[in-house]
Amino acid sequence: MKHIQQIKDHADALRLTQLKKAPEDIICTAQVDKPGYAEFTLQLLLAEVNYRKKTDMDKRLKLAKLPKTCDLSQYDYTVTNGILKMELEALRELLWIEQNFNIMLMGPSGTGKTFIAAGLVNDAIRNGYTAYFITMAELSTVLTIMDVSKNAESTYNRLLKADLIAIDDVMMFPINKQAAIAFFNMINNLHEHTSFIITSNKSPTQWAEVLEDPALAGALL
Repeated sequence: MKHIQQIKDHADALRLTQLKKAPEDIICTAQVDKPGYAEFTLQLLLAEVNYRKKTDMDKRLKLAKLPKTCDLSQYDYTVTNGILKMELEALRELLWIEQNFNIMLMGPSGTGKTFIAAGLVNDAIRNGYTAYFITMAELSTVLTIMDVSKNAESTYNRLLKADLIAIDDVMMFPINKQAAIAFFNMINNLHEHTSFIITSNKSPTQWAEVLEDPALAGALL
């Protein structure tokens, strides 16, 4: 027991979380399998690496603020909404992120736009990209108060480092001029190195009506 506690203490000092949590299990498995010294060392390191990868993945999925249901493998292709299985499978390959392309999903409510956008963010994170999901209403609040709110500033700074940002329900609700200009500036700053997914139930011509500024709507598009 003394050695076990010493292992835990040293693992804690070295921040080897997985080894600290379950040294007994690792030692018991080694006593049964009797691996060589090199293999045992590799197993220790591999267990720690896998644990850290999972922890990092869980953290990035949590920060992404995804809806509870966002697994595109459960997508219902029987719903008529204008996207084919081969098209969605092509999007799930994520080559468009590497090429810095953007996706716009337009159509009436209930056609699966949010599910597809969130699902692609989920896929991106699981493939090593930094990605976030945010509604336009939430983003407008962040852009409006980030100069006076640490939380909003922190959210904005995370978005600036993203490989992919999905913005849901763009132009569904009226947006004030300050937030609209800040939105344009964010898009302008990020468009060369960040891909976007935009969902909207408004056509491009209706964007101008919502913003009451055709020039700004055109610049955003």
